[in-house]
Amino acid sequence: MKNTNPTALQRLMRLSLIAQIAIGLVLGIALALIAPGATPSVAILGDLFISSLKAVAPVLVFILVMAAISSHEHGQPTHIRPILMLYVVGTLAAAAVAVIASFSFPTTLVLSAPPAAGTPPSGIVVVLKNLLLSIFTSPVKALLEGNFIGILAWAVALGMALRHASAATRTTLNDLADAVTRIVQTVIRLAPLGIFGLVAGTLGESGLGALLGYAHLLLVLVGCMLFVALVINPLIVFWKIHSNPYPLVFTCLRESGVTAFFTRSSAANIPINLALCKRLGLHEDTYSITIPLGATINMAGAAITISVMALAATHTLGIHVDVPTALLLCVVSSFAAAGVSGVAGGSLLLIPMATSLFGISNDVAMQVVAIGFVISVIQDSTETALNSSTDVLLTAAGCTAETGEPLQLASTSQQHG
Repeated sequence: MKNTNPTALQRLMRLSLIAQIAIGLVLGIALALIAPGATPSVAILGDLFISSLKAVAPVLVFILVMAAISSHEHGQPTHIRPILMLYVVGTLAAAAVAVIASFSFPTTLVLSAPPAAGTPPSGIVVVLKNLLLSIFTSPVKALLEGNFIGILAWAVALGMALRHASAATRTTLNDLADAVTRIVQTVIRLAPLGIFGLVAGTLGESGLGALLGYAHLLLVLVGCMLFVALVINPLIVFWKIHSNPYPLVFTCLRESGVTAFFTRSSAANIPINLALCKRLGLHEDTYSITIPLGATINMAGAAITISVMALAATHTLGIHVDVPTALLLCVVSSFAAAGVSGVAGGSLLLIPMATSLFGISNDVAMQVVAIGFVISVIQDSTETALNSSTDVLLTAAGCTAETGEPLQLASTSQQHG
């Protein structure tokens, strides 16, 4: 008789990615504590994971941003523009909160690179000069060198130009973006093995002290996201609707944020958000556009992650960041966040774009990305919950301010009561 009981490996593969990453994290710590001498042999898994990220990240940014811009439709309803402005304001405010928190609670990471890695810029003038030189470069050179500023510039330029292309061309570009996303998803699926190797290798070499740095980093990240969700977003909503924002805030967090926390994908949470907007009684022609668009460009949590991780890298390497450069980082982080893919861990792949502002090498930046994956069990879930719930929140605030129609909060509470 054939045995139908699943093996341990089959049961493990059926677990969610977040559970697999947690297991990899625990196993990496256990190996470093029990057999620290064996950690160098498994550290290669972490090195391979970092190499995979370095290979896929430039193509990811180039294709996805270009496809998103080229697919933008003309003739949208008039009150979509105020909602898009709310998206911009919310993302910029989140980046500013992250910068302030990073200066107030500086984080030191454990990196294998020497402290002198990269040539720190002397100020905003040098940063702007490097930024311009990075923008005006060939796309091939930008992709080969991992120049994310140049990659983003070419993606935006080509995306704008391709908006006038035929429908077939834009469809092909969207198909290519889907193919790149599948490749990224494959790389992300290797995260548990990569995290196992990274954690085991780092702890075997640096000891448990490295975990304290991760804990501090995680506290800064999650603290910023909670502050934005419970303070900044309510202030933005109050500014638009001139009434108590918290019933709407808590409704969005409960009905959108909780599911997004576990799916860890803004794109996967779009149906949840569309259904919530319908129950809230919002204008369908508006939310049917702003919710899918928000899943791409409204990325307050991603802006926080990019800003905090980039400034943690500068603090670790002893790079001084002045106020004008920090303000520029807010803008760059917000702009970069709009190019984040809908897959788990997407914002981490854009960290090198922000660190390149400070002359940090791509090798060091990818180590920071890898650290982000170590804490992504909580970081990415919280980030996605903030991103996705904010899509509904700001759409509801914008619709209410423009149409004057009251929100149907009672219907949502009765449905879940």
